[in-house]
Amino acid sequence: MRKLDYKEQLTDYFKKNLSKGYTVDSLKFALANQGYSRVSIEQALEQANKDLAAQAPALKEKPIIRYELYDEENKKIPLEPFTLLEKVKFFFKGKRV
Repeated sequence: MRKLDYKEQLTDYFKKNLSKGYTVDSLKFALANQGYSRVSIEQALEQANKDLAAQAPALKEKPIIRYELYDEENKKIPLEPFTLLEKVKFFFKGKRV
């Protein structure tokens, strides 16, 4: 068996069992008990992680949430940001001018 095939089998082993939900530590321990070298196990794990990351769907941006206020008649109420003067008045009086 060629060395390349050997690492491909280990990589496939990691990909298959990680998708089943096994932990990385348990898989590494099982392979070490079967006589595989730690270096080849780490290299196969690294390659499996790269392959799985390439297959994963790209994450989309989060949507922008906009708030709008409507009255009882379903008409939009315009909201204007506070000016600096309004913020100071609101701070001391407790209500919007």
